[in-house]
Amino acid sequence: MRPFSPAARVLPGAVSQTPTPVKSILKTTSVLGRRKHLPEASSDGLEPPETPTKRRKVLFDDIRNITYEVGGRRTMDEVKLEVRTALEGHLRGHDGQYDTLKDIFATDKQRYLPPVVGEADDTLKPHELQVYVMALTSCMPILKSRECNGLVRVILQCSWLGRDDAFVKAFTHFLAALVSAQGSYLGAVLSMLVDKFRLTRQSHWCVPDFPEVTRDAMRQRLHATVQYLLQMFPSAVGVLENQLSGKFPYPDDSVQTHMAYINNLLKVREYIPKLQDEILDIILNRVVKIDSQMQLDLEDIDDEVTNAVLFALDENLHTSSWEQDELDESDNESVDSDDQDFDQEATRIKTVKANVEKMDAVLDTLFKFYTPFFLNPGSDMAFDAFTIILREFDQLVLPTYKSRHTQFLIFHFAQQHSRLTDALCGQLIATAFQSNTPNVLKQAAAAYLASFVARGAQVPRDLVRSIFELLLHHLGQYRRKYEPLCRGPDLKRFHPYYSLVQATLYIFCFRWQDLVVAAPDAVDADDAASYIGQDLEWIGSTRKDLSVHIFGKLNPLKVCAPVIVEEFARLAHRLNFMYVYPLVESNKRVRLTQFLSATYATGGALRDAGHEGQGESFHQLDSYFPFDPYQLPVSKRWLDNDYIHWKSVPGLNADEDSDDSDDMDDEDDVLEDATATDSDGDDF
Repeated sequence: MRPFSPAARVLPGAVSQTPTPVKSILKTTSVLGRRKHLPEASSDGLEPPETPTKRRKVLFDDIRNITYEVGGRRTMDEVKLEVRTALEGHLRGHDGQYDTLKDIFATDKQRYLPPVVGEADDTLKPHELQVYVMALTSCMPILKSRECNGLVRVILQCSWLGRDDAFVKAFTHFLAALVSAQGSYLGAVLSMLVDKFRLTRQSHWCVPDFPEVTRDAMRQRLHATVQYLLQMFPSAVGVLENQLSGKFPYPDDSVQTHMAYINNLLKVREYIPKLQDEILDIILNRVVKIDSQMQLDLEDIDDEVTNAVLFALDENLHTSSWEQDELDESDNESVDSDDQDFDQEATRIKTVKANVEKMDAVLDTLFKFYTPFFLNPGSDMAFDAFTIILREFDQLVLPTYKSRHTQFLIFHFAQQHSRLTDALCGQLIATAFQSNTPNVLKQAAAAYLASFVARGAQVPRDLVRSIFELLLHHLGQYRRKYEPLCRGPDLKRFHPYYSLVQATLYIFCFRWQDLVVAAPDAVDADDAASYIGQDLEWIGSTRKDLSVHIFGKLNPLKVCAPVIVEEFARLAHRLNFMYVYPLVESNKRVRLTQFLSATYATGGALRDAGHEGQGESFHQLDSYFPFDPYQLPVSKRWLDNDYIHWKSVPGLNADEDSDDSDDMDDEDDVLEDATATDSDGDDF
């Protein structure tokens, strides 16, 4: 490409001495002029012909102030004058060239087709759009005017990421100049950039007539531009944070869109230290909402739909990348059918499957993101990372009712080192027993503490015993406080007490072997069945203390979840720990609604026990424990060595050889292999 030597300026009326005269921008030979006179050329997607004279591509260097040739033998200065004329004309009410300039950027992804021989070329060649970006940058004092908002909006939406590096550089400088000239454009510029965090298909950013740009290259350009603007305008960090939160994908967006956005957020976190914690909060806040809604959806569907979802997930386990290119829209549409019920069923399966995949993808990514911080789990770096997870858990996960999977982040990383385990348990204990904590959070903290101790494979025996004794200690305080006020079991008035009893029973069901301090020689520690019928010594005074509560006036076995009560009764009897079947039987004749009173103080229980017309289950605790089995098919691999699954021990948990529980409902006697609670659809 050869530098162009501009001809001497031709005065009006003078005869030019230049062999090839410079054509006036006011004539139809300029791009803006030609497009104005030939609007139909671009309306049908066809490009006008090229003149026989060969044109040279555009290159320029503003820093060295070198002028290169532009298509149609126009200099860079002439293009700038052409753009300035269009903008000034628009301000005076003449929009012809201004509208044509807008059309150039609006149709920037049209493929260039050489014109028919003998006709004028009405469109820009692929590289010539860069000239107009440079020209507009030089006309910023005019472009910043409110009257030019329409053109600015069109320019911001052009496909700049799919062009060459020179165009990306010129466009980045244009963005910086625009914000510098008119600060009100900062929000629009950052909004455009954050919108592109959602891009998933190459067709979204690639431009015809340019080499294909990979996803990694596109993102490198995108983040380099964001980083450059933040270096130019440090105060833009706050505006960017609002954009990142506000443009998070909607819950019904695809898993690819969610993962593209989240991966871009994690990339932003690398170069903006001020937003590191905020970005993780944005991600986790949205994930918790999806998680909770997904759990509610799973509880509403029947077993056939659940099996269909599981089958569909199994077919997709070979997925190598969560951001694989999306299928054509036609592939994602539900199957057409005249059967309306079939369509509704297919839609439900598709919706639930999509939500499960989103949760699986996001949590798999977060596990992968945090893992490098815990390579040395006893280090300060690991503790600092865990502090962030613990803060997010306390603020976002703990207050959310029936979050199903998000909490397993802290479940996994808390077991990496005793220092981290103590930090989690200490936080939960403080929340559960502080007097100024809302009752709903006390109940949630007790459930999390019990579930963590019961299910954590790396939780040591000493900690299990300490937590169990601590719960009994606080139960004693509650009993002394509530028993004088009690005339019968009442969840609404005494739910902190009942939630604590249920947490204690849950720990016993899973970790009873850790509560045994001495056993006869006939007992094999590795064989749970060998404990049956033996005279066992239990830690401290736990047997006596727990018996006082169970047979006390508050009658917790009537309020605790029946499935947990049943399993505790079976285990306690077989292990000679306690015999509660007579109480369980007599409780069947107790109606909880008879103890309700309109004068009772309202509490913050997870369930409101204020309506007498509802069933007994409404006045009992949920059997929800937050670390019940993790079922997301891909990301569950992170928990392989951390989790205690429920195992039915022949002769111990099973009741086929027992007559003591014949009065129990048969349908409740068999527990799922995966969980001891099988609570309200907690398992797929």
